[in-house]
Amino acid sequence: MREFMDKDFLLETDTARHLFHDYAEHMPLVDYHCHISPREIYEDRRFDNLVQVWLGGRNPDGTYFGDHYKWRVMRSNGTPEDYVTGDKPDYERFLKFVEALQMAIGNPMYHWCNLELRQFFGFNKPLTPETAEECWNFVNDKLRNDPDLTVRGIIKKANVAMIGTTDDPIDTLEWHEKIAADPSITVKVCPSFRPDKAININKPGFAEYIGKLAASVGKASLDSADDVCAALTQRLEFFKSLGCRASDHGLDYIPFRKCCAKCATEAFQKVMAGGEITVEEAERYQTYVLLHLGREYHRLDIAMQLHYSCKRNANTRLYKKLGPDTGVDMISQNTCGGDIADLLAALDETNECPKTILYSLNPADNEQLGTLIGCFQSDEVPGKIQHGSAWWFNDTKSGMEDQMKSLANLGLLGNFVGMLTDSRSFLSYARHDYFRRIFCNLVGNWVESGEYPNIESALKRIVEGVSYANAARYFGL
Repeated sequence: MREFMDKDFLLETDTARHLFHDYAEHMPLVDYHCHISPREIYEDRRFDNLVQVWLGGRNPDGTYFGDHYKWRVMRSNGTPEDYVTGDKPDYERFLKFVEALQMAIGNPMYHWCNLELRQFFGFNKPLTPETAEECWNFVNDKLRNDPDLTVRGIIKKANVAMIGTTDDPIDTLEWHEKIAADPSITVKVCPSFRPDKAININKPGFAEYIGKLAASVGKASLDSADDVCAALTQRLEFFKSLGCRASDHGLDYIPFRKCCAKCATEAFQKVMAGGEITVEEAERYQTYVLLHLGREYHRLDIAMQLHYSCKRNANTRLYKKLGPDTGVDMISQNTCGGDIADLLAALDETNECPKTILYSLNPADNEQLGTLIGCFQSDEVPGKIQHGSAWWFNDTKSGMEDQMKSLANLGLLGNFVGMLTDSRSFLSYARHDYFRRIFCNLVGNWVESGEYPNIESALKRIVEGVSYANAARYFGL
């Protein structure tokens, strides 16, 4: 019987162990898409206890922050919401989480939590109800007193080369400006452009948001679709001046309906006047803005990330109580692969298709994406169009294997830009270690089964590329 989570965790063959320990393990990592706070990086926050890092709580404005993966685990164990997002004492919340985690056999959360405890704190015992008190005291002492376990210390310990935060176009980016001016911060912290609120014309709050977008560019109002596009360009150029390397779009689905400026403006003005529009009118406006942004991303060498097929806020009662991003989202089904192809084709016709990373939350789309990306590659950069890493509910061991096998079958796995955390926790860098072990094991099995030759130079290039070098090249580090 193998020891739990030993140094060769998830590595089944000699080749896998060699590839991981000699190449992947010590490579820097590029966390090109996450949701952590640049303010906490600049202020070098020190956490008081493990619950602040893992479960979070309530912001002063009443919104909630924390790791909603963990909240789902607790709810699935019948934990009262007061312990999940409520105001129960932190230690009691921790104990409730540990009780639930013990039942999470086969869930990546079990592995992630134990990896984090080992890698960042040196707590090498499995986290169980029996070890919970010891873990709580041991970890909290380090969080409060270890000079290397502030936010910046955690980032350095994880060997992070770049962090891509997620930022709204109207954000002042004041913390990014402060980070850029601070020579003691050596990690690249880059804002990522997230313009969903300017695109989602059919969702509540659109008109109010457009007013804020106008104010951010010094205008009293935006009166047309082209005004919106111009404002987004102005903000995008500001983001670029502070090192922006990627945009991010989190859309229900990716639309494509050909549309002229006049039609897009008619839909826009109707909504701004308080009227309702049809699905078709909304999709025309959305397509018009997406095409404009795609061309601007290409001009400014900013990668376009498209996330889709999530049904958000499925539990309306909890959504009304807690707000978005609190663990009540699910996989959705959308048949928009053809529309994504049409969007990229329209950009490609004028040689303005940007570097693009595509993520569907529905793993049934893996093969479709694998064939789609092959249609729009170019000599601008190897793997210009990427099938993004297994995202959200798919970043399980089997989900990562399935995504990488699909990419290997239909494209070039060796040009993959690899893993990201998509997380709100500074300890989530352990997920890169998890990914690298799974990846090296997959490659090692192919080599030992005779499906790929044991050529050291080729294997070294592939493993170091997927672990770090491909992302460094793709994002211009």
